[in-house]
Amino acid sequence: MNISNQEYGELAKRRSPASSMYKTIPMAFVIGGIICCIGEGFLNMYRAFGLAEEQAGMWTSITLIFISALLTGMKVYDRMAQHAGAGTLVPITGFANSVVSPALDFKSEGYVLGLGAKMFVIAGPVIVYGISASIIYGIIYYLIKMI
Repeated sequence: MNISNQEYGELAKRRSPASSMYKTIPMAFVIGGIICCIGEGFLNMYRAFGLAEEQAGMWTSITLIFISALLTGMKVYDRMAQHAGAGTLVPITGFANSVVSPALDFKSEGYVLGLGAKMFVIAGPVIVYGISASIIYGIIYYLIKMI
């Protein structure tokens, strides 16, 4: 099949599902806000238990990651993401979902070659970019402090 770029663009536009920004943007905002409010609730709860600010933040992150991984395993998080879109991707819960989802998809290939090897298919580049950016930032910060 030999088609021009313009014909391909028209074909892609016809075949792509219509997206209503007036519905998806507010849903992403509301669901992402609810996730962040839940996180804030955990943070306040851990502070009320007497944990220091740093420890409360750490336990809040761990709790949100655990809940996200659990909901992903139960296929609840993916259904929620269909309606919330980017609202479920932005918080730390979206990162946990991006690690757990490929692991579940490839678990039939075994623990090492399936689960272990495919776990970071999506999240791996994010981790590499984050580490690389932090190293570059650290070097620049060190050089500026030396001057």
